[in-house]
Amino acid sequence: MDEILKYFPDLTPEQIERFTALGRLYPEWNEKINVISRKDIDNLYTHHILHSLAIARFITPVDGSLLIDLGTGGGFPGIPLAILWPGCRFHLIDRIGKKIRVASEIASEIGLTNVTFQHGDMGECKLKADYVISRAVMQLDELVRIISRNISSEQRNRIPNGLVCLKGGDLAPELGRVKRPILDIPLSDWFAEDYFKTKDLIYVEL
Repeated sequence: MDEILKYFPDLTPEQIERFTALGRLYPEWNEKINVISRKDIDNLYTHHILHSLAIARFITPVDGSLLIDLGTGGGFPGIPLAILWPGCRFHLIDRIGKKIRVASEIASEIGLTNVTFQHGDMGECKLKADYVISRAVMQLDELVRIISRNISSEQRNRIPNGLVCLKGGDLAPELGRVKRPILDIPLSDWFAEDYFKTKDLIYVEL
């Protein structure tokens, strides 16, 4: 939890309580249904929660904004961001039912009311969102193609509607295949931990 407070010191008591609860709930659920590598569960706060919150260093959506988390797995980045932005709505999608179950159960246990869940794929989602968010789901050009019809034409945020995703490794080939405005920000610009040296935030305006 110290990793979160280091970069987000202005959390409310309720937010601190919810983030603290994640440190208990994810290991408990991971014993039943594996949504995080068992070798990585000890790094929950840095590798998963803080990593998810990197999106909050780039955008601050106005209340009422809708964000779709595609390929959420056990709830990342959607659940940490839903805790941080209680005035925004989140729709979490994953093809694997047991992972959606874990995310839904954890959201329920911490009292999140601004999240909905979908077991399926993006093609079945009819919602129009301000942003689609994701963590390393698929190749960027394929991701842009799949989500384009789900981006709302109504603009209400300072940063135009589009895709905000978290990726790692050599991204040059992927970025070169996307014929839209792209912003690539190394997460090491924001976070000092070694884990973030090879991680980037990618924004595609849609």
